[in-house]
Amino acid sequence: MENIVDNIRIELRKNTDEKAQTTSQKYFKEKIKCYGIKVPVVNKISKEYFRLIDFKTKPEIFDMCESLWQSGFLEESFIACHWSYYIHKKYEPGDFHIFENWINNYVDNWASCDTLCNHTMGEFIEMYPEYLARLKVLATSDNRWMRRASSVSLIIPARKGKFLNEIFEIADILLLDRDDLVQKGYGWMLKAASEANRQEIFEYVMKNKSMMPRTALRYAIEKMPKDLKDKAMVK
Repeated sequence: MENIVDNIRIELRKNTDEKAQTTSQKYFKEKIKCYGIKVPVVNKISKEYFRLIDFKTKPEIFDMCESLWQSGFLEESFIACHWSYYIHKKYEPGDFHIFENWINNYVDNWASCDTLCNHTMGEFIEMYPEYLARLKVLATSDNRWMRRASSVSLIIPARKGKFLNEIFEIADILLLDRDDLVQKGYGWMLKAASEANRQEIFEYVMKNKSMMPRTALRYAIEKMPKDLKDKAMVK
């Protein structure tokens, strides 16, 4: 298994682009560790190498994901996220704690957070909705990435009209959060929910707009018609 991970790292180094490395950093406030590879190239490498391991057990694949996370490289985190999602049909309830530990121990930027949570965590929550209660616990964490994860894990279910009550409960917990990346996370969750539940989200925004940070508010109403946006933006 270590040979596979080593070979991936060799492949990533071969595809390093100095310009992409410089460009990548501008999207992050925090310092990131990256090879400097365009996302489509990373995705291609991820798929090619997964074909070599797709017969392995879930624990073996999760162990390789762990090794990739441990490197701290952005691109390796993306591959770990892809691989953990590719085997979503094998998820079991206990896997939540593995994903939670990855967020807590390794996630250090919004891109890794969102790639893991939109797909792996989102799929898991749809399969095991009883774990929505755990997302509410994440929303109270001192770790900004755990708090962002609590909302962005619901982006895809929210678009399907699912879990509206829990979305409101998580938004309530995060409502006054001072971290702009957490504000953007729960604002994005509300925006996603507005695709299927526009009126309910609009009413929530109107009820809370005097307290809601403007960053979160702007995200939440982004897909609404102009007349509703104008009402929401009035101070």
